[in-house]
Amino acid sequence: MNLEHVFVCGNPVLDFAATLRARRTLRFEMFVAPDRLDAWFLESGVVDTVTPSDEADVERAKALREAVYRLVTARRLGEVYDTGALDLLNGTARMPSAVPQLTLEGRCTEATPQEALAALARQAVELLSGPDVPLLKECGNPECTRVYIDRSRGKRRQWCGMESCGNRIKAAAYRARKRSTPTLGTG
Repeated sequence: MNLEHVFVCGNPVLDFAATLRARRTLRFEMFVAPDRLDAWFLESGVVDTVTPSDEADVERAKALREAVYRLVTARRLGEVYDTGALDLLNGTARMPSAVPQLTLEGRCTEATPQEALAALARQAVELLSGPDVPLLKECGNPECTRVYIDRSRGKRRQWCGMESCGNRIKAAAYRARKRSTPTLGTG
């Protein structure tokens, strides 16, 4: 089980939504314990320090993540928002949020897990109502359900990331072509 957090989507909200991987098949959960949620908050840069999470925080994070995923998918496909997901997102966004502070060492954002989730919810509101909406794409790997922002020239990006999906799909296609190409015998 690979529990490394991956940040390839171009926005922390999309990377947060991608913490449940392979939604259509294996459903690989990244938030298996409170410390994994805390690690994600820190590694994503949403906050600089976070008080330790508990199981209730993990459940709140999973609920918000699923609401965000449903809303992002609806927005990307031009569908109507799920009202339950919308209510959860907006309710979380109204909660007290993590606030950056200026210290002698520079900027620092300390937060509780609830404040970190509120910050993510606010970022989700900005993403879903902002200029990047037309750039939202789902990874071309049928096993992957990550949504990313395609800022590539020509908007031709097909994969959430080359290391995570692109190389794997390209290698599989190459092997399939090699198997179907007849070899010439010397006779």
